[in-house]
Amino acid sequence: MSSHPKRPHHNASTPKTNAPLSGNNSSERIIPSWPWLAAAFLLIITVLAYLPAIRTGGFIWDDDSYVTGNPLLRSLQGLHHIWARMGVARGGTHQYYPLTFSVLWTEYHLFQLQPLGYHLLNVLLHALNAVLVWRILRRLCVPGALMAAAVFALHPVCVESVAWITELKNVLSGLFYLTSLLCYLRFLDVAGPESQPAGPPSSRNVVSNTAPAEVSNRHWPFYSLSIFLFLCALASKTVTASLPAVILLIIWWKTGRISWKNLLPTVPMFILGAGSGLLTSHLEKTLGASGYEWALTPVEHLLLAGRILWFYAGKLIWPGELTFIYPRWEVSQAIWWQYLFPLAAIALIAALWMARKKMGRGPLTATLFFCGTLVPVLGFFNVYPMRFSYVADHFQYLASLGPIVLLVAGAARIRLRPDGSLTKPAISAAGMILLTLGWLTWRQSGIYKNADQIWIDTIKKNPSCWMAHN
Repeated sequence: MSSHPKRPHHNASTPKTNAPLSGNNSSERIIPSWPWLAAAFLLIITVLAYLPAIRTGGFIWDDDSYVTGNPLLRSLQGLHHIWARMGVARGGTHQYYPLTFSVLWTEYHLFQLQPLGYHLLNVLLHALNAVLVWRILRRLCVPGALMAAAVFALHPVCVESVAWITELKNVLSGLFYLTSLLCYLRFLDVAGPESQPAGPPSSRNVVSNTAPAEVSNRHWPFYSLSIFLFLCALASKTVTASLPAVILLIIWWKTGRISWKNLLPTVPMFILGAGSGLLTSHLEKTLGASGYEWALTPVEHLLLAGRILWFYAGKLIWPGELTFIYPRWEVSQAIWWQYLFPLAAIALIAALWMARKKMGRGPLTATLFFCGTLVPVLGFFNVYPMRFSYVADHFQYLASLGPIVLLVAGAARIRLRPDGSLTKPAISAAGMILLTLGWLTWRQSGIYKNADQIWIDTIKKNPSCWMAHN
């Protein structure tokens, strides 16, 4: 099918676009004409914000099992064991993330135990992820694509994923997750703004004839590449198993339906994701992710999941008191106010569903992306770090994109002039937001200097953290 949609005739029966994540093509009007300039902008602001981690960052908790005390990084035989063996008891790694440990193996032979190289790679991968976010949002014609990518690049909630060497698995898996998604969008023939007709946003609906429900044979190589990249993402960290569900969610957002033609290509991805998830769940239990710390009733699991969702959403909106180890909550079905968290989450989703014809499917799509991507860390599955706390900033690295894109896209639509350009107050506000986020990230990344600094900061914000006192 052609990637150039025809101009639709607008009348009273013309359906609304999916605001704020609509097919509106105004996003290209608030980004540079040269893609490399936008990419350079994202790279520069990311590196500047993370300079403290690059210059003074060291090895901290858990970096010993991943790098400094990991004998598998020392030899070719170790590299073989990284891929061929599962679990420490069998001579492998404690988590089967062979691609992550292979990159660490390469880093060790390049940098030995000098942390600068490890930190620099993490930061560069995060910057590349921000560029990919921009490219994906632009291809989906989301308003404020560059701003959303910049917020993701600079948001302090991401610091734990970037400044912690162990969390290479987050930024690396994120890279493959996003590139796989971008390739899948090419497979679906979702056109970017470059292929859209000229004119102000109000004169066209670019999603009406660019439905990702149809593909042509010439795009099948992108499907194969997407599957390969998805495998790489799973081999880096299995939290990326949510990708096929996200693909279907995007298709529903764009078309309002999911056909068998849409579903069938994702079946191999669902199978791969489920298999990887089951393997990771098994290995987590061998690490000690079992026992009384996880002895919750089904009702308490729901209470915990609801509270976790609102905690992460709150940290995205107001990133104050970020800490390495948060207090571990008492979860009890006997405490009435804990029911408010899941009930509020259900009420929000129900309200967005009922309002989808008026507001568009965008807000519901972003919310479901956020909730769905967090499913592995909502307490339904045993995850070893939950022995110390039910929440951690690095758990929402990818999920954070949902609320970030929703808020930025909504603000962009409000602040756009009729010709698609931004007002001066909107540009000033965007600059202030990025400066504030950049400063918060600069400050937060500075605590990753060494283990002592991490624990000092943790005790300051969470005095009852027993790990920090040991």
